[in-house]
Amino acid sequence: MTNNRPEMKHAPTTRLVTQAWTAWVILFYSLMLCAPCGFCGEPRAASEYQIKAVRLMNFAKYVDWPSQTFPETNSPIVVGVIGENKFGDDLKDATVGRCYGGRKIEVREVGDEKDWDKCQILFVSASEEKRQSELLKSLKARPILTVGESDTFTRDGGVISFTKKDGKVRFEIDLNSAREAGLGISSKLLSLADTVRGKP
Repeated sequence: MTNNRPEMKHAPTTRLVTQAWTAWVILFYSLMLCAPCGFCGEPRAASEYQIKAVRLMNFAKYVDWPSQTFPETNSPIVVGVIGENKFGDDLKDATVGRCYGGRKIEVREVGDEKDWDKCQILFVSASEEKRQSELLKSLKARPILTVGESDTFTRDGGVISFTKKDGKVRFEIDLNSAREAGLGISSKLLSLADTVRGKP
């Protein structure tokens, strides 16, 4: 009897090829979805203000405030921003899981001068550069860690100033301003600074 269906001899092979091709396509797209940006470019680098936010929170680890600065033994270390806030949510995100000396870190909105004394760390935005000198004179001798980002911040009386070097965020410290504020700066933080003014 003549076999009128020769194509049936190749049907199993065709199905195997189709199944293998389908499996390969699924694997390929799974790898594209799961790979850490292997097919879509490098992971996005942290922004300037994300880096500044993390470092600002880390400063708290290396600074000692006078004991009377905090109303309670478990009072938080309060961080405020004077001027334009370019951090967005980065500051609050950087506080997650941080606790130094039994104190949590808390970010608050800072209005006028009456709110400054409620903070242990004050970041002075570059938007305040024109009144920066006057502002820092008002903060002089208060137990507040002042941190800024203008070129003249430490020369005007600020304690720590962010700088940029080779495209990287760095910082400098003025020990005279820290002493006037009654703040102790650890040797570890001093060793990480690009410049330290007022060394003995």
